Formats: sequence, C-alpha cells, structure tokens
Amino acid sequence: MSNVVKTTLLLGVMTGLFLVLGQVLGGGPGMVTGFVLAVVMNFGSYWFSDKIVLRMYGAQEVGPGHRLYQIVSGLAGRSGLPQPRCYVIPQESPNAFATGRDPDHAAVAATEGILRILTDDELEGVLAHELAHVKHRDILISSVAATLAAAILMVARFAMFFGGGRSSDDREGSNPITLIAMLVLAPIAAALIQAAISRSREYDADAGGAALVGPNGLVSALRKIESASRAIPLDANPATAHLFIIKPFSAQSLLGLFSTHPPTEERIKALLHRD
Repeated sequence: MSNVVKTTLLLGVMTGLFLVLGQVLGGGPGMVTGFVLAVVMNFGSYWFSDKIVLRMYGAQEVGPGHRLYQIVSGLAGRSGLPQPRCYVIPQESPNAFATGRDPDHAAVAATEGILRILTDDELEGVLAHELAHVKHRDILISSVAATLAAAILMVARFAMFFGGGRSSDDREGSNPITLIAMLVLAPIAAALIQAAISRSREYDADAGGAALVGPNGLVSALRKIESASRAIPLDANPATAHLFIIKPFSAQSLLGLFSTHPPTEERIKALLHRD
C-alpha cells in the first residue's frame, strides 16, 4: 500500500473516531458538534499553524545573503517550488522543519546548531527533505492529523471531567464500560494514528529529498543530527515534534509506537537501498 493511500485511510479513520466519540457522548447532536469542532480546528490549523510554530521557537527570518537562504533558494528552483521564507531558530540543538499551508506560503526553519555542525552537502540533504515535505503538502496533512488528535483528547477529557454529556434518558440501555473504554482508548488510538501518518510521510520526504540531491548528504546529516541531539536535546513543544527532521529527544521519544519519526537507522537503510 502506498504512503499516500495509507495516509488517506488513516485520516479517514481518525475523523471517524472523532465522530463516533461525539456520538457516544452526545448522540446525534454530539456527532454533529464533533464534526463542526473538527472543521473549525482544521480551518484554524490550516491558516495559522505556521505563524504559531515560528513564533513559538523565536525564529528570525533571514534573507538572500544568508547561507540557509542560498541553499533553500537553489533547491526550490530545482524542485519547481516558489521560494520559501527562511528562518533561523536560536537553539544549539541541531534540527530543522518546514511549515506553511501550501507551497506558496511555505517556510523553512533551521536551528543555529544544525547550521553550525553540517557541511553544505549535508545541509542540502536536510533542506531537500524539508522541501519534499512542502511539495507533498505534508505540513497540511500533519497539521490536520495533529489537530484531530488534540480535539479527540480534549473531548475525552471534557467528558471525563463533566461525566459525559448525554442526558440520563439518553444513557438508558447504554453500557458504561463501553463508554469508559471509549473515553480511554479513543485518545490512545488517535495518537497512534497520528504517529503512523507522520512516520509514513518521513519516509516519503527522505525519498523525495534523495531524488533531488542524492542520499549521501542526508544519510550523513541524519547520523550527525541524532548523535548531537542526544547530547543537546531540543527544548521543543511535544505538539510540534512531528515537524522536525528528527524527533527532539526526550523521555517520551522512548515509546516507539507513539513516535512521530521512524528509527534513524531504518531511514538510513531505506535511503541506501532505494530502487
């Protein structure tokens, strides 16, 4: 199954999970409310996620005279993409991400740390990976998945705190064990689906970047970034972990099932054994 088909199916399952949770908690009106909430949150994510995440990390825009801008500009021209805005994040931990709702409104950000430790070839591999995300519109897909997962968690927590949301008449004949299981398992399922979507998109972005500049620079960069990130973890918000080229190291990243990134060695193996 291709990653595109897999992503579409997983997003459909997550949306269905959201609607089912609304149905369980509030009947027909609850399902409609859940759907409206999902639409509103996805709309906000679509338009404002790039501004929010760049401000969150104190990213500073750089122009044509900067090394980051020059490499991104060359890669964008070769990819047939519009010139993205370029930002530097004032952190020593090496990492990078792309954001923006579509190729015409994309931004690429890199930490001071990654600019310091990578050669031009390695940085080119990383930035080609990020531009592949832009070309595949992965930023939008990831934002929708993250928003739906957060909404499911919010609804479940709200229901637990207030004891559900349906009237006592509506609950007659319902199974309380089923309700409790739904409230507990729905957020876990949403997190697993979000992580699976993110991992599949990482493999595609690796392949897209390698197709543009070859795999060697990215392979070397991934090894360097992972090693340096262990020594200097990135002070990152967990909600944005899926954006980075390597997931910021933390205690949570030890849980493989919930990881938004495939293991680095598996990514390297896939890059070196491309057809």
